Amino acid sequence: MQKTIFVVDDNDTNLTMAKEALKGPYRVMTLPSAEKMFSLLEKISPDLILLDIEMPETNGFDALRRLKENEATADIPVVFLTGMSDTLVEVRGFELGVIDFITKPFSAPVLMNRIRTHLNVDEIIRERTSQLRQKTVQLQNLQNAIIFGFADLVENRDEETGGHVERTSTYIKILVDAMTARGVYSDEIEKLDMELFISSARLHDVGKIAISDTILNKAGKLTDAEFKIMKTHATEGERIINQIASRTDNKEFLNNAKLFAGYHHERWDGKGYPRGVSGTDIPFQGRVMAIVDVYDALVSKRPYKKPFSPEEAVGIIMEGSGGQFDPSIAGVFYEVRDEFAAVSKYNGGNIPDDR
Repeated sequence: MQKTIFVVDDNDTNLTMAKEALKGPYRVMTLPSAEKMFSLLEKISPDLILLDIEMPETNGFDALRRLKENEATADIPVVFLTGMSDTLVEVRGFELGVIDFITKPFSAPVLMNRIRTHLNVDEIIRERTSQLRQKTVQLQNLQNAIIFGFADLVENRDEETGGHVERTSTYIKILVDAMTARGVYSDEIEKLDMELFISSARLHDVGKIAISDTILNKAGKLTDAEFKIMKTHATEGERIINQIASRTDNKEFLNNAKLFAGYHHERWDGKGYPRGVSGTDIPFQGRVMAIVDVYDALVSKRPYKKPFSPEEAVGIIMEGSGGQFDPSIAGVFYEVRDEFAAVSKYNGGNIPDDR
Protein backbone atom coordinates (compact mmCIF):
# COMPACT_ATOMS: atom_id res chain seq x y z
CA MET A 1 0.00 0.00 0.00
CA GLN A 2 1.29 3.45 -0.94
CA LYS A 3 2.41 5.44 2.10
CA THR A 4 1.09 8.94 2.74
CA ILE A 5 3.32 11.91 3.52
CA PHE A 6 2.18 15.35 4.65
CA VAL A 7 4.46 18.22 3.64
CA VAL A 8 3.70 21.30 5.72
CA ASP A 9 5.41 24.54 4.69
CA ASP A 10 4.26 28.12 4.07
CA ASN A 11 6.58 28.38 1.05
CA ASP A 12 4.98 27.24 -2.21
CA THR A 13 8.35 26.51 -3.82
CA ASN A 14 9.32 24.11 -1.03
CA LEU A 15 5.95 22.38 -1.25
CA THR A 16 6.31 21.91 -5.01
CA MET A 17 9.89 20.63 -4.76
CA ALA A 18 8.99 18.12 -2.03
CA LYS A 19 5.97 16.87 -3.94
CA GLU A 20 7.95 16.43 -7.17
CA ALA A 21 10.69 14.55 -5.31
CA LEU A 22 8.38 12.17 -3.49
CA LYS A 23 5.23 11.78 -5.59
CA GLY A 24 6.33 8.62 -7.42
CA PRO A 25 6.53 6.09 -4.58
CA TYR A 26 4.47 8.08 -2.10
CA ARG A 27 1.11 9.77 -1.82
CA VAL A 28 2.10 13.36 -1.07
CA MET A 29 -0.25 15.97 0.42
CA THR A 30 1.03 19.53 0.59
CA LEU A 31 -0.32 21.93 3.21
CA PRO A 32 0.52 25.63 3.62
CA SER A 33 0.06 25.79 7.42
CA ALA A 34 -0.03 23.74 10.59
CA GLU A 35 -3.71 24.55 11.06
CA LYS A 36 -4.51 23.08 7.64
CA MET A 37 -2.55 20.00 8.70
CA PHE A 38 -4.55 19.57 11.88
CA SER A 39 -7.81 19.88 9.94
CA LEU A 40 -6.71 17.14 7.52
CA LEU A 41 -5.50 14.94 10.37
CA GLU A 42 -9.11 14.60 11.45
CA LYS A 43 -9.71 12.62 8.24
CA ILE A 44 -6.34 11.13 7.26
CA SER A 45 -3.47 9.70 9.30
CA PRO A 46 -0.18 9.99 7.36
CA ASP A 47 2.80 7.70 7.68
CA LEU A 48 5.18 10.65 8.07
CA ILE A 49 5.02 14.44 8.34
CA LEU A 50 7.59 16.84 6.87
CA LEU A 51 7.11 19.96 8.96
CA ASP A 52 8.59 23.42 8.46
CA ILE A 53 9.73 25.17 11.64
CA GLU A 54 9.33 28.81 10.71
CA MET A 55 5.66 29.36 9.86
CA PRO A 56 3.19 32.11 10.79
CA GLU A 57 0.36 31.46 13.26
CA THR A 58 1.57 28.05 14.48
CA ASN A 59 5.29 27.31 14.15
CA GLY A 60 6.82 23.87 13.81
CA PHE A 61 7.70 23.49 17.50
CA ASP A 62 4.17 24.29 18.65
CA ALA A 63 2.68 22.02 16.00
CA LEU A 64 4.96 19.16 17.04
CA ARG A 65 4.00 19.64 20.66
CA ARG A 66 0.30 19.41 19.75
CA LEU A 67 0.93 16.28 17.70
CA LYS A 68 2.69 14.54 20.57
CA GLU A 69 0.05 15.54 23.13
CA ASN A 70 -2.70 13.89 21.07
CA GLU A 71 -2.85 10.12 21.44
CA ALA A 72 -4.17 9.75 17.88
CA THR A 73 -1.15 11.53 16.33
CA ALA A 74 1.61 11.00 18.90
CA ASP A 75 3.20 8.08 17.04
CA ILE A 76 3.36 9.71 13.59
CA PRO A 77 7.05 10.29 12.78
CA VAL A 78 7.88 13.95 12.17
CA VAL A 79 10.89 15.35 10.26
CA PHE A 80 11.63 19.05 10.54
CA LEU A 81 12.33 21.11 7.42
CA THR A 82 14.53 24.06 8.34
CA GLY A 83 16.80 26.67 6.90
CA MET A 84 18.37 27.16 10.31
CA SER A 85 21.60 25.53 11.41
CA ASP A 86 21.50 25.84 15.17
CA THR A 87 22.42 23.25 17.78
CA LEU A 88 19.88 24.63 20.25
CA VAL A 89 17.13 24.31 17.64
CA GLU A 90 18.09 20.67 17.07
CA VAL A 91 18.21 19.93 20.79
CA ARG A 92 14.77 21.45 21.29
CA GLY A 93 13.36 19.51 18.34
CA PHE A 94 14.69 16.16 19.50
CA GLU A 95 13.43 16.82 23.04
CA LEU A 96 9.93 17.36 21.61
CA GLY A 97 10.10 14.13 19.62
CA VAL A 98 11.20 14.99 16.06
CA ILE A 99 13.08 12.11 14.40
CA ASP A 100 15.32 14.12 12.04
CA PHE A 101 16.11 17.51 10.46
CA ILE A 102 16.38 18.16 6.71
CA THR A 103 18.06 21.42 5.80
CA LYS A 104 16.56 23.70 3.15
CA PRO A 105 17.19 24.08 0.32
CA PHE A 106 17.14 20.30 -0.10
CA SER A 107 17.96 18.18 -3.15
CA ALA A 108 15.44 15.64 -4.41
CA PRO A 109 17.77 12.60 -4.01
CA VAL A 110 18.71 13.54 -0.45
CA LEU A 111 15.07 14.10 0.50
CA MET A 112 13.99 10.80 -1.07
CA ASN A 113 16.75 8.77 0.59
CA ARG A 114 16.17 10.28 4.03
CA ILE A 115 12.43 9.77 3.85
CA ARG A 116 12.78 6.20 2.56
CA THR A 117 15.16 5.37 5.40
CA HIS A 118 12.87 6.77 8.07
CA LEU A 119 9.76 5.06 6.71
CA ASN A 120 11.59 1.73 6.49
CA VAL A 121 12.83 2.10 10.08
CA ASP A 122 9.38 3.15 11.24
CA GLU A 123 7.82 0.13 9.52
CA ILE A 124 10.32 -2.20 11.21
CA ILE A 125 9.65 -0.59 14.59
CA ARG A 126 5.88 -0.85 14.15
CA GLU A 127 6.19 -4.48 13.07
CA ARG A 128 8.41 -5.37 16.02
CA THR A 129 6.16 -3.45 18.40
CA SER A 130 3.13 -5.32 17.09
CA GLN A 131 4.93 -8.63 17.56
CA LEU A 132 5.93 -7.69 21.11
CA ARG A 133 2.37 -6.66 21.91
CA GLN A 134 1.08 -9.96 20.58
CA LYS A 135 3.60 -11.86 22.69
CA THR A 136 2.68 -9.75 25.72
CA VAL A 137 -1.00 -10.53 25.20
CA GLN A 138 -0.18 -14.22 24.78
CA LEU A 139 1.88 -14.24 27.98
CA GLN A 140 -0.88 -12.36 29.82
CA ASN A 141 -3.45 -14.88 28.60
CA LEU A 142 -1.19 -17.73 29.67
CA GLN A 143 -0.69 -16.12 33.07
CA ASN A 144 -4.43 -15.64 33.50
CA ALA A 145 -5.09 -19.24 32.43
CA ILE A 146 -2.60 -20.51 35.02
CA ILE A 147 -4.12 -18.29 37.71
CA PHE A 148 -7.65 -19.41 36.79
CA GLY A 149 -6.53 -23.04 36.91
CA PHE A 150 -4.73 -22.62 40.23
CA ALA A 151 -7.65 -20.76 41.80
CA ASP A 152 -10.09 -23.34 40.43
CA LEU A 153 -7.99 -26.14 41.90
CA VAL A 154 -8.16 -24.52 45.33
CA GLU A 155 -11.86 -23.74 45.03
CA ASN A 156 -12.76 -27.27 43.94
CA ARG A 157 -11.27 -28.61 47.17
CA ASP A 158 -13.71 -26.42 49.11
CA GLU A 159 -17.13 -27.90 48.43
CA GLU A 160 -18.89 -24.84 49.84
CA THR A 161 -17.47 -22.05 47.68
CA GLY A 162 -18.32 -22.80 44.04
CA GLY A 163 -17.97 -19.65 41.94
CA HIS A 164 -16.60 -17.67 44.87
CA VAL A 165 -13.38 -16.67 43.11
CA GLU A 166 -15.06 -15.21 40.05
CA ARG A 167 -17.79 -13.47 42.02
CA THR A 168 -15.33 -11.80 44.37
CA SER A 169 -13.30 -10.60 41.39
CA THR A 170 -16.44 -9.08 39.90
CA TYR A 171 -17.39 -7.46 43.21
CA ILE A 172 -13.92 -5.94 43.51
CA LYS A 173 -14.17 -4.35 40.07
CA ILE A 174 -17.59 -2.89 40.91
CA LEU A 175 -16.33 -1.56 44.24
CA VAL A 176 -13.05 -0.09 43.00
CA ASP A 177 -14.73 1.51 39.98
CA ALA A 178 -17.22 3.12 42.35
CA MET A 179 -14.45 4.33 44.65
CA THR A 180 -12.65 5.81 41.67
CA ALA A 181 -15.77 7.67 40.56
CA ARG A 182 -16.23 9.08 44.07
CA GLY A 183 -12.59 9.92 44.76
CA VAL A 184 -12.35 7.48 47.68
CA TYR A 185 -8.77 6.32 48.27
CA SER A 186 -7.83 7.84 44.90
CA ASP A 187 -4.14 7.96 45.91
CA GLU A 188 -4.15 4.20 46.50
CA ILE A 189 -6.11 3.37 43.35
CA GLU A 190 -4.15 5.50 40.89
CA LYS A 191 -1.02 3.46 41.68
CA LEU A 192 -2.70 0.22 40.64
CA ASP A 193 -2.66 -1.65 37.37
CA MET A 194 -6.33 -2.54 37.60
CA GLU A 195 -6.14 -5.62 35.38
CA LEU A 196 -3.35 -7.08 37.52
CA PHE A 197 -5.10 -6.01 40.70
CA ILE A 198 -8.37 -7.78 39.89
CA SER A 199 -6.70 -10.86 38.42
CA SER A 200 -4.44 -11.29 41.45
CA ALA A 201 -7.47 -11.20 43.78
CA ARG A 202 -8.32 -14.68 42.54
CA LEU A 203 -5.47 -16.03 44.66
CA HIS A 204 -6.74 -14.64 47.98
CA ASP A 205 -7.65 -18.13 49.25
CA VAL A 206 -4.71 -20.00 47.70
CA GLY A 207 -3.48 -20.91 51.19
CA LYS A 208 -6.48 -23.22 51.61
CA ILE A 209 -4.61 -25.74 49.50
CA ALA A 210 -2.59 -26.47 52.66
CA ILE A 211 -5.71 -27.11 54.80
CA SER A 212 -6.99 -30.67 55.15
CA ASP A 213 -10.28 -31.67 53.51
CA THR A 214 -11.60 -32.72 56.92
CA ILE A 215 -11.45 -29.16 58.19
CA LEU A 216 -12.07 -27.38 54.89
CA ASN A 217 -15.29 -29.26 54.17
CA LYS A 218 -16.59 -29.82 57.67
CA ALA A 219 -20.39 -29.49 57.66
CA GLY A 220 -20.66 -27.51 60.85
CA LYS A 221 -18.92 -25.04 63.11
CA LEU A 222 -15.19 -25.57 63.54
CA THR A 223 -13.73 -26.34 66.94
CA ASP A 224 -11.24 -23.88 68.37
CA ALA A 225 -8.38 -26.17 67.37
CA GLU A 226 -9.75 -26.58 63.84
CA PHE A 227 -10.32 -22.85 63.50
CA LYS A 228 -6.74 -22.20 64.57
CA ILE A 229 -5.58 -24.43 61.72
CA MET A 230 -8.03 -22.82 59.28
CA LYS A 231 -6.65 -19.38 60.08
CA THR A 232 -3.23 -20.46 58.86
CA HIS A 233 -4.51 -20.31 55.27
CA ALA A 234 -3.70 -16.58 55.24
CA THR A 235 -0.01 -17.04 56.04
CA GLU A 236 0.14 -20.21 53.95
CA GLY A 237 -1.14 -18.19 51.01
CA GLU A 238 1.66 -15.67 51.50
CA ARG A 239 4.23 -18.45 51.72
CA ILE A 240 3.03 -20.07 48.49
CA ILE A 241 3.01 -16.77 46.62
CA ASN A 242 6.48 -15.91 47.93
CA GLN A 243 7.74 -19.20 46.54
CA ILE A 244 6.28 -18.35 43.13
CA ALA A 245 7.69 -14.80 43.34
CA SER A 246 11.20 -16.11 43.87
CA ARG A 247 11.02 -17.73 40.42
CA THR A 248 9.52 -14.88 38.37
CA ASP A 249 9.94 -11.18 37.61
CA ASN A 250 6.24 -10.28 37.77
CA LYS A 251 6.52 -8.74 41.22
CA GLU A 252 3.58 -6.34 40.91
CA PHE A 253 1.05 -9.08 40.20
CA LEU A 254 2.40 -11.32 42.93
CA ASN A 255 2.70 -8.52 45.48
CA ASN A 256 -1.01 -7.77 44.99
CA ALA A 257 -1.82 -11.46 45.33
CA LYS A 258 0.25 -11.76 48.51
CA LEU A 259 -1.51 -8.80 50.11
CA PHE A 260 -4.94 -10.18 49.18
CA ALA A 261 -4.02 -13.57 50.62
CA GLY A 262 -2.34 -12.34 53.80
CA TYR A 263 -4.68 -9.54 54.86
CA HIS A 264 -8.26 -10.35 53.76
CA HIS A 265 -9.17 -11.58 57.27
CA GLU A 266 -7.80 -8.53 59.10
CA ARG A 267 -10.34 -6.21 60.71
CA TRP A 268 -10.49 -2.42 60.78
CA ASP A 269 -10.62 -2.56 64.62
CA GLY A 270 -7.53 -4.76 64.84
CA LYS A 271 -9.35 -7.93 65.95
CA GLY A 272 -8.70 -9.91 62.79
CA TYR A 273 -5.99 -12.39 61.82
CA PRO A 274 -3.21 -13.33 61.23
CA ARG A 275 -1.47 -10.11 62.39
CA GLY A 276 -4.17 -8.15 64.19
CA VAL A 277 -3.31 -4.91 62.40
CA SER A 278 -5.90 -2.16 62.24
CA GLY A 279 -7.11 0.80 60.17
CA THR A 280 -5.07 1.83 57.18
CA ASP A 281 -2.16 -0.29 58.41
CA ILE A 282 -4.13 -3.02 56.66
CA PRO A 283 -3.12 -2.89 52.98
CA PHE A 284 -5.78 -1.63 50.58
CA GLN A 285 -6.04 -5.11 49.04
CA GLY A 286 -7.03 -6.61 52.39
CA ARG A 287 -9.57 -3.89 53.21
CA VAL A 288 -11.34 -4.29 49.87
CA MET A 289 -11.34 -8.08 49.92
CA ALA A 290 -12.63 -8.15 53.51
CA ILE A 291 -15.96 -6.70 52.38
CA VAL A 292 -16.45 -8.63 49.16
CA ASP A 293 -15.34 -11.91 50.75
CA VAL A 294 -17.81 -11.60 53.62
CA TYR A 295 -20.62 -10.43 51.36
CA ASP A 296 -20.21 -13.47 49.11
CA ALA A 297 -20.06 -15.80 52.10
CA LEU A 298 -23.27 -14.26 53.47
CA VAL A 299 -25.31 -14.64 50.28
CA SER A 300 -23.88 -18.04 49.27
CA LYS A 301 -25.46 -21.34 50.26
CA ARG A 302 -23.81 -23.47 52.91
CA PRO A 303 -24.70 -27.04 53.95
CA TYR A 304 -25.25 -25.98 57.56
CA LYS A 305 -27.06 -22.64 57.02
CA LYS A 306 -29.47 -21.01 54.63
CA PRO A 307 -28.34 -18.05 52.55
CA PHE A 308 -28.93 -14.50 53.64
CA SER A 309 -30.69 -12.24 51.19
CA PRO A 310 -28.61 -9.45 49.67
CA GLU A 311 -30.52 -6.96 51.81
CA GLU A 312 -29.69 -8.87 54.98
CA ALA A 313 -26.05 -9.18 53.92
CA VAL A 314 -25.84 -5.44 53.33
CA GLY A 315 -27.30 -4.80 56.78
CA ILE A 316 -24.73 -7.06 58.44
CA ILE A 317 -21.82 -5.43 56.60
CA MET A 318 -23.01 -1.92 57.42
CA GLU A 319 -23.32 -2.90 61.08
CA GLY A 320 -19.67 -3.91 60.85
CA SER A 321 -18.60 -0.60 59.29
CA GLY A 322 -15.87 0.91 61.47
CA GLY A 323 -15.52 -2.35 63.38
CA GLN A 324 -14.80 -5.20 61.01
CA PHE A 325 -14.71 -3.09 57.85
CA ASP A 326 -13.11 0.09 56.58
CA PRO A 327 -15.96 2.63 56.94
CA SER A 328 -15.01 4.56 53.78
CA ILE A 329 -15.09 1.43 51.64
CA ALA A 330 -18.25 0.20 53.37
CA GLY A 331 -19.94 3.50 52.52
CA VAL A 332 -19.18 3.05 48.82
CA PHE A 333 -20.27 -0.58 49.02
CA TYR A 334 -23.67 0.55 50.32
CA GLU A 335 -24.11 2.82 47.29
CA VAL A 336 -23.47 -0.04 44.84
CA ARG A 337 -25.31 -2.73 46.83
CA ASP A 338 -27.78 -3.31 43.96
CA GLU A 339 -24.91 -4.14 41.60
CA PHE A 340 -23.60 -6.64 44.14
CA ALA A 341 -27.06 -8.18 44.42
CA ALA A 342 -27.27 -8.57 40.64
CA VAL A 343 -24.01 -10.54 40.66
CA SER A 344 -24.94 -12.72 43.61
CA LYS A 345 -28.41 -13.64 42.27
CA TYR A 346 -29.18 -15.31 45.57
CA ASN A 347 -26.40 -17.86 45.28
CA GLY A 348 -27.47 -19.16 48.46
CA GLY A 349 -25.20 -18.64 51.34
CA ASN A 350 -24.72 -18.09 54.89
CA ILE A 351 -23.12 -15.98 57.49
CA PRO A 352 -19.43 -16.83 57.43
CA ASP A 353 -17.54 -18.29 60.37
CA ASP A 354 -14.50 -16.29 59.19
CA ARG A 355 -12.98 -19.18 57.34
